[in-house]
Amino acid sequence: MSEEALEGALQKAYRYLGHRDRTVAELRKHLVGKGATEEIADAAIEELVRLGYVDDARFARQFAEDRRNLDSWGSDRIERRLRELGVEAEHISPALEATSGSEMTAAVELLRRRFPAPPETDRDRDRALGLLVRRGFGLEMAYDAIRAHGRDAA
Repeated sequence: MSEEALEGALQKAYRYLGHRDRTVAELRKHLVGKGATEEIADAAIEELVRLGYVDDARFARQFAEDRRNLDSWGSDRIERRLRELGVEAEHISPALEATSGSEMTAAVELLRRRFPAPPETDRDRDRALGLLVRRGFGLEMAYDAIRAHGRDAA
């Protein structure tokens, strides 16, 4: 492995990381796609992890928090997306647990935005339930959020 090839891979990685945080899997795919060998990509990633530029656990926590607070996503959808991004399960579970307290709050807040008045008819309740499930909230959580939204308005 040449020092020059490693330096080139590191430069590409720094530019790629300059836009936003990335997972190890995203970075590996990018470097190999840009012509780095697996050995060079692994060495560059190892160096970036050592320096703290790449951290899947930190990425998962931040991603979960952002998606919950900014996009009102539920745990199921957050977990699916993190898996798609190549984050290991060992990092996903703690990230979801860290934001689990705000899951009900996010679900009720989403309902308040979309349904200012609590759903009264079966059709409206089904629409509210569908909205929450599509956003990645579990069925039980969705039912609880709809009930909480009704209690809050009463």
